[in-house]
Amino acid sequence: MKTLVLVFHPDLNGQSHINAALAKAAGELENVTVRDEYALYPDGKIDVAAEQAAVEAADRVVFQFPLYWLSSPALLKSWEDEVLQHGWAYGTDGHAFDGTEFGVAVSAGSPEEAYQPDGANKFTIDQILVPFEATSNYVGATWIKPFVTYGAFGLSDEALAESVENYKKYLAE
Repeated sequence: MKTLVLVFHPDLNGQSHINAALAKAAGELENVTVRDEYALYPDGKIDVAAEQAAVEAADRVVFQFPLYWLSSPALLKSWEDEVLQHGWAYGTDGHAFDGTEFGVAVSAGSPEEAYQPDGANKFTIDQILVPFEATSNYVGATWIKPFVTYGAFGLSDEALAESVENYKKYLAE
């Protein structure tokens, strides 16, 4: 299975601790292609044809990003708006994601307990990620369980190493 990991972190090689480690580990795996979208498009001008070609070459697409205000970084939303075109991703003639698995790998600043109905955020991580699952459904992809690294603020080196190993397993499944 060919997996495409699209990383959306505005400062992957600077401020990122978790996403940088996850992206590096993903890039070491056979049959996994990692694209640092902010490095590719620092001006926000997305090469739609290149992105569509990358998706078409994959059997699985994973959006990797840190949760920002319980959502995604801005470039990810722009990517969706520009790349997921009618007639390509959806619509009568849009079948680019048929037979493709789709998922997300997110880092969340708060611990897992905060992502519960009685937690600080009042919603589970699955509820927060519903727009991505809905997008997957809309384009005809098969939604796969999200990969989540909780407690990004203050994550120990040991916990990060464990998350990296779990991410490798997630991508190899």
